[in-house]
Amino acid sequence: MRFLPSELPDVVLVEPDVFRDARGFFLETFHADKYRKGGIEGPFVQDNHSRSARGTLRGLHAQLRRPQGKLVRAVRGEIFDVAVDIRRRSPTFGKWVATVLSEENFRQMFVPPGFAHGFCVLSEMAEIEYKCTDFYFRDDEIGIRWDDPALGVPWPIREPLLSPKDAALPLLEELKKTLA
Repeated sequence: MRFLPSELPDVVLVEPDVFRDARGFFLETFHADKYRKGGIEGPFVQDNHSRSARGTLRGLHAQLRRPQGKLVRAVRGEIFDVAVDIRRRSPTFGKWVATVLSEENFRQMFVPPGFAHGFCVLSEMAEIEYKCTDFYFRDDEIGIRWDDPALGVPWPIREPLLSPKDAALPLLEELKKTLA
């Protein structure tokens, strides 16, 4: 198992050891001791599973007072996964990192607390599972518009399928007032 640092501190890419044979494959998707040594602290308190069609874009989401760390993986299909640093006093505030997660590469991305997270679906359908370091609180949710020009994320889709809530998210500049 390899824990690879990303361009942003605390965002970690995980490449698990996958054991394949004629029957299929086996891998560990989480092992508290190994992940802790790899720089991913828990505890994880909630698991989520979502399914989305090609072209769906979910995000960029975070929580303000109870930030969640997320350990994300694609169990089916392929996604372009993005983490944006929204820690107001961070030297990398407003910077982002992205990677492709898929059922073929088995990679995971750890998005630490204080980061906004989002993804878009590149395959016909994708199923995503992610562990969270805190519970979801609807009243605490904040977000950034996916196409914020100040971020400049090169999303690999042009006209994503968005929820009404995600389509109405503010730009990072507007969100700064909330983060102060």
